[in-house]
Amino acid sequence: MMNENTSLPRLGEKAPDFTAVSTQGPIKLSDYEGKWVILFSHPADFTPVCTTEFAAFAEVEPKLDELNAKLIGLSIDSTHSHIAWVRNIKEKLGVEIKFPIIADLDMKVSTLFGMIHPSLGNTSAVRAVFVIDPEGVLRSMIYYPMTTGRNMDEIVRLLQALQTADKHKVATPANWRPGDKVIVPPPQTTEQAESRMQEGYECIDWYLCKKDLS
Repeated sequence: MMNENTSLPRLGEKAPDFTAVSTQGPIKLSDYEGKWVILFSHPADFTPVCTTEFAAFAEVEPKLDELNAKLIGLSIDSTHSHIAWVRNIKEKLGVEIKFPIIADLDMKVSTLFGMIHPSLGNTSAVRAVFVIDPEGVLRSMIYYPMTTGRNMDEIVRLLQALQTADKHKVATPANWRPGDKVIVPPPQTTEQAESRMQEGYECIDWYLCKKDLS
């Protein structure tokens, strides 16, 4: 059970700011204002699933850059451990890790974001992903079990969906991909519901209508 004084951050609220030591020197979350941030934790350096994930994050980083998003990794390992692991990944897999990795030895950041789940039997940070928007607002949280590596396509898709929703004031349906139809916000009054079906959208019913963005 988590400490009763520890609470998870909430969607739609400001993400907790922090200053931390990383493989690229001290970093502060608020310094990333104006960019999307994908903050993710991993249980431990030099572990098999985490190694595949870091290689995958490095592979998708150029796409995230195009979407104005920056990666920040984190575990409770030391900076020296992170550096040795990053060098090992480059040597063994030919993959260069360019994003910073926080050395959260005091578990300050992990605790702020609810990354430590003691019921799993240790104090490692679980596999968590936090998407923070350019205003510093927490927009999404995803948690994975220790045994399951993350899907990079879904993380990119999630970011694209959030950005599309913000830009066009719409929602995205299940399995949405860029180029697919989006969902028009549902009517808020009986009068609007009555007219919705005649507004030229692709409607299943008054509350579920889609449109193209092109």
